[in-house]
Amino acid sequence: MMYTCPITPAELAATLAQDDDEEVRILLACHHPLAPPQLLLDVFVTRPAHRPHLLTLPAFPRTGWAHLIGHSDTDVRALAAADPTLAEAPVEDPDESVCRAAAANPSLTPEALDALLADSRTAEGAAAHPSLPVPRMHALLDRCMNDSATSPQGGH
Repeated sequence: MMYTCPITPAELAATLAQDDDEEVRILLACHHPLAPPQLLLDVFVTRPAHRPHLLTLPAFPRTGWAHLIGHSDTDVRALAAADPTLAEAPVEDPDESVCRAAAANPSLTPEALDALLADSRTAEGAAAHPSLPVPRMHALLDRCMNDSATSPQGGH
């Protein structure tokens, strides 16, 4: 099984990535360190069962997903929404997981975050945004702690 052997040469891995047999391409994507990023993306889109593993691979592409922003699968759209190279993150998607991923997209400006933090569909993603200013993070945490302390279940 050359497509799962990590010492298979790069040229052969590239050839196997183009193989007519889909199972060969899937095995290569899941088990070979030199599987091309485009193959990893293709398998992610077409084989949901392999997604958790593919996301852990260093060669898995984190950009270049713009063409998948309208995909019918919400998991694919959510990953596409997080692509930092998007011109505009899809914060208005009908699915909340896509909205959360879009709100955490590093391409958003800190100014855009205030509206996203106020919207329950995007607040979680916006709170995880990498450019959220530290004072704003502290204010959010303080508000959460105060809300938790005053709720009937808070403090238990």
